Amino acid sequence: MSIDIQSPLTLPCGAVVPNRLCKAALTEGLADEMNRATPRHERLYRAWSEGGAGLVVTGNVQVDRRYLERPGNVVIDGNGGLDMLKRYAAAGTVAGNQLWMQVNHPGRQTPVHVCTEPVAPSAVALNLPGAMYAPPRAMTSGEVDDVVERFARVAAHARDAGFTGIQVHAAHGYLLSQFLSPLVNQRTDQWGGSLENRARLLRTVIRACRAATAPDFPIGVKLNSSDFQQGGFSEEECVQVVRWLGEEGVDLLELSGGSYEQPSMMGVKSKAQAAAPVAESTRRREAYFLEYARTIRAVATMPVMVTGGFRSRAAMDEALVAGELDMIGLGRPMCVDTDLPRRLFSGEWASAQSYETGIVPPKAGLAWFCLQLLRIGDGIEPDRALDGARAMERYASSEAAAAKALQGR
Repeated sequence: MSIDIQSPLTLPCGAVVPNRLCKAALTEGLADEMNRATPRHERLYRAWSEGGAGLVVTGNVQVDRRYLERPGNVVIDGNGGLDMLKRYAAAGTVAGNQLWMQVNHPGRQTPVHVCTEPVAPSAVALNLPGAMYAPPRAMTSGEVDDVVERFARVAAHARDAGFTGIQVHAAHGYLLSQFLSPLVNQRTDQWGGSLENRARLLRTVIRACRAATAPDFPIGVKLNSSDFQQGGFSEEECVQVVRWLGEEGVDLLELSGGSYEQPSMMGVKSKAQAAAPVAESTRRREAYFLEYARTIRAVATMPVMVTGGFRSRAAMDEALVAGELDMIGLGRPMCVDTDLPRRLFSGEWASAQSYETGIVPPKAGLAWFCLQLLRIGDGIEPDRALDGARAMERYASSEAAAAKALQGR
């Protein structure tokens, strides 16, 4: 049976994704001062739905207003705004695609201007220069139980609001990823020590979310193939966790990697990655984590998605035909060209545009792409000629204003 990016995908729960392209999760920063969804989400997600991706995953929705990835996160924590959340979901599914809410808790990766005492499995501070993140305190056993309840509650709200599934974020150094990491998780109770114990929170969260929703409601997981840190969560450990996720009935596994300390998800390679030989095929040159997908997919009982680096349709189709993955995740290109999937399907474009290559200085990339989302949310065309230095200034100003509004709530 032939397969390409336009082929539908049936998930283990029975839900069908119309095609193999996914708008992967991208932090938006569009929430109001009460961390509620706004008309900006409605406009942005309508554009992504109409753009043709079979699956659209939201930017991380937090389970606790005390701990945020950034001030403009949407949070479901007794703060109201459910009517707007329903409008958000309706706009994001207008073209018949799947729309999954990514559910998250940042743990110690909460900026200091949001919280001066974040939480983590253990009191292990981020190894980063500057003072953007305060040292965390270790969570009590009761707080760990509370996190499980919060994930389940948000999953139920997502389903009731009209989102067609959820993705549990267990990658990139956020809280569930922190529990998996032996570097951050130094606990001696049931939540720490062995890999089985370190993975207990993730498995418990999935079970709670399933119990709070329905058997036919898709639950995906975003998982690091590796933390790419010596002594951290390893590829071998990932293989075992994927086996366990299969036992939990996970519907889609997105493979990623890294954390704030080692941002491999942004294309920044660790020393080991940089030293490794690179295969010559187009798909392997483009995709950051495809080398890890082969090992993981061998034990995965659920479809596997890889996000990061894919640009050409040829590489996407080649990876699908080779059986290396089941879904293609697209991130930064979708910050500008929301209709990229339709352009690839029609043959108008053979490849996504690589805007990051023209951003000067390169470190302005995050700010540049985040500002494009703000523009689309405001009903304004993306600014493809935006200067990198100016983007950093505008982004810093926007984040400062959002943090100020948050503190004054």
